[in-house]
Amino acid sequence: MNFKDEKDYIMRIIKELAGVLFSLMLGKQYQAVELPEDNQFEVSGKSLEELKRMVDQGDMNEAENRLLEEIDYTKKEEVLAAVLFYEYIGEKDEDFLKAHNYSKKEALEGMKMLARRAGYGDVGNILSEI
Repeated sequence: MNFKDEKDYIMRIIKELAGVLFSLMLGKQYQAVELPEDNQFEVSGKSLEELKRMVDQGDMNEAENRLLEEIDYTKKEEVLAAVLFYEYIGEKDEDFLKAHNYSKKEALEGMKMLARRAGYGDVGNILSEI
């Protein structure tokens, strides 16, 4: 598998994991078009949009640190915001991520960790072979 294929594969896994987590947490089939506006999702008062702006500015490591320090894993909406956060990072161009010391593989690892901490360890375990 070449570098580009590997990155595309990781992005597909990120999207699949996001879909599985949304389906499990919301109890219905995940379809992006059915999601409410992203701006309703928050983590400890920080909007998903604010975290996305940080990513767009290349501050994904700082945004991820804030997210992980403040998330309440017992609040479904916060976990869903974190899922959307990692999905958003995974959609970024690899050159952009590399320039800011991040990678799609880190986004996938972050999402797996999120799944485990949110009580969906089986999903993370299934994907640990990937």
